[in-house]
Amino acid sequence: MDVVLPCLDEAEALPWVLGRIPAGWRAIVVDNGSTDGSADLARALGAHVVHEPRRGFGAACHAGLTAATADVVCFCDCDASLDPALLPAVAGPVLDGAADLVLGRRRPVTRRAWPLHARLANLELARMVHRRTGLRLHDLGPMRAARRAALLALDLTDRRSGYPLQTVVRAADAGWRVAETDVPYRPRTGRSKVTGTWRGTWQAVRDMRVVLAERPAARPASGTAAGAGR
Repeated sequence: MDVVLPCLDEAEALPWVLGRIPAGWRAIVVDNGSTDGSADLARALGAHVVHEPRRGFGAACHAGLTAATADVVCFCDCDASLDPALLPAVAGPVLDGAADLVLGRRRPVTRRAWPLHARLANLELARMVHRRTGLRLHDLGPMRAARRAALLALDLTDRRSGYPLQTVVRAADAGWRVAETDVPYRPRTGRSKVTGTWRGTWQAVRDMRVVLAERPAARPASGTAAGAGR
């Protein structure tokens, strides 16, 4: 199993995160231009390191997806807000053939983990996704699992903050079975690169509006969806 970990200056969190990767799974740390030695530290801790010079959360995620070789690929933030030890529970329905995409629904363990304004924004985004796709989701969290070949077939194009949303929207358009499972959400280590800044928040909102404005893609022929035939 491969775990993609987008990374931008996460040296403080890396030892805990990589120490929690399930035994036998491969950690793919995608360094997105860190200046704190994150790449060298990750390599020293046994991770496979990929360098993605183009800045953007989506750019890092997609570089990791491209570098992955496992049938099922998981994604997880690298800031210690989510516990990689929980990934088997997230990937389980995909491995069992019960779902095509599983999202970890974040459940904050403290108020500091997920500020009120961020939770409200996420709730509104979930409503917008329901209007656009019909999916009833509570969260578009960064911990997720799906089959690598199917993800690549979605032809994802966003390389910034809209990447996770575009994954869900295009998966829904393709007729995927999308499920959620609860995961504890802790205060992140270090400063957020997105919602922690006004510029990051504004960019994320703009990216997501672009994704939601996309016209629904034509559904694949019967038997070509991610979960078909299993």
